[in-house]
Amino acid sequence: MNNTHYQAIVAAPAFALGIQCNGDEITGIDFLEPQPEQPAETPLAAEAVRQLRAYLADPAAAFGLPLRPSGTTFQRRVWGEIAAIPLGETHTYGQLAKNLKNAPRAVGQACGANPFPVVVPCHRVIATGGGLGGFARERGGFLLEVKRWLLQHENCLPG
Repeated sequence: MNNTHYQAIVAAPAFALGIQCNGDEITGIDFLEPQPEQPAETPLAAEAVRQLRAYLADPAAAFGLPLRPSGTTFQRRVWGEIAAIPLGETHTYGQLAKNLKNAPRAVGQACGANPFPVVVPCHRVIATGGGLGGFARERGGFLLEVKRWLLQHENCLPG
């Protein structure tokens, strides 16, 4: 069981999003099994809830949250490439690897370590040939269904 303390939980179709933050920055967002919402404990958590709900209602909604810098230099480069993927498009792990002059597996590992899913849209990275690939370090199950839902929500589900 996940004993992480969240400053808010946002309910979404078939999943939930747990928001972690300090006074000034979002420190993490986690995919959770479906569960009731938890009211925001701080003004920043309330703003994150507002922006995530706006995205869930309309995938074109923009995010403007202060994200706490984290990860290795390479991970931050991958996350920057992911953040640049336009709404409605997907890129493959191989495309990102070529752009970064690195291996697709390393890109996949960096995607899985993304602390800000949805805001940094790692769900837009798919396998060569149009398969979903993995998601959040998983190759199937609940999280892959979340990836499928997010891609459908954005009208960019492959194949």
